[in-house]
Amino acid sequence: MSGSILKISEAASIGLHAMMILAQNGDKLVSVKEIATTLEVSANHLSKVMQRLNKAGFIESIKGFNSGFRLCVLPDKVTFLELYEIFDGKLKSSNCLLSHNDCKSNCIFGDLIISINQQVREKFETTKLSDFVKSTSEYNNGK
Repeated sequence: MSGSILKISEAASIGLHAMMILAQNGDKLVSVKEIATTLEVSANHLSKVMQRLNKAGFIESIKGFNSGFRLCVLPDKVTFLELYEIFDGKLKSSNCLLSHNDCKSNCIFGDLIISINQQVREKFETTKLSDFVKSTSEYNNGK
């Protein structure tokens, strides 16, 4: 059994990863099938995720013979936080895993929960699509 401290919905995770793929492809149209194959996810679930990203104005859908999706925003203007919040709502900081408001001073985790929440928020606020594209292209070029 594996567990994770950080809880992100599958839709948000797929959305973040799909946006990275689109950012890496620039103006090239990328099909749902290509993205689903790359991410090893259901094309049906991915289609629903892509509809939400399209409705939110981050991507555009091109229909027809060479149909697909592409970004309609600049990768350096989109943060992980914006994308996360499309799927999982506003990122809220909680000081307690049990959602208690009164155990701050006696919490068995001390300030660990507060610290982790702050780190996640800072990471999501400061990470942009362009950051990932740069690091991926540098990695792929052997840098």
